[in-house]
Amino acid sequence: MEALYALIPIAIGVMIVVVIAFIYTVRSGQYDDLEGPAYRILMDDDDPRIPSKTTNQPPSAKKQAEKTDKRA
Repeated sequence: MEALYALIPIAIGVMIVVVIAFIYTVRSGQYDDLEGPAYRILMDDDDPRIPSKTTNQPPSAKKQAEKTDKRA
């Protein structure tokens, strides 16, 4: 019985903290767009990347390309 005297105020305190946190998240707009992230996963983001001049070249060719870029 003595445990209830401690647990009830602790439970009420935790409940107040949770309610305050929920009110803060609602006011800050975190629940405004619930469908956007779900659709964002489905968007096709597989566009091919444009390779740079020096990505698939051997190291000596990269150095040569850097030298020619500096001259221009």
